[in-house]
Amino acid sequence: MNEKCTRKGTPPVKVYCLPHERAQLQADARAARKSLSTYMLNVCLGYQVRSMTDGRLIEELLRVNADLGRLGGLQKLWLTNDERTAAFGVSTIRALLAKIEATQTEVLAVVREVLMSRADRDRF
Repeated sequence: MNEKCTRKGTPPVKVYCLPHERAQLQADARAARKSLSTYMLNVCLGYQVRSMTDGRLIEELLRVNADLGRLGGLQKLWLTNDERTAAFGVSTIRALLAKIEATQTEVLAVVREVLMSRADRDRF
């Protein structure tokens, strides 16, 4: 292939679609922060198109995971009878366990959101 050949110098490929299909393609391209042309080229060539939503959700999962790590560390201190946790009563430990459970629920909600967003992208 000629090294000086660019896409702009080649004829475009036309795709006929209904207005609602075009709107969906444009929305998907915006979500991936790509032009419509680049988005469609990537999809047609079989490349995985990552949405910016994926990055946001992964950051959220990392934040929640860090929360779980901190809560788990606090629980370990209590279980080893560390002097720093001597003042912890049963109500404090129950509150800690409730917070861990709530955080796990939050993780599951974010995972479901990631899976649903992927299912939407994989609909075709």
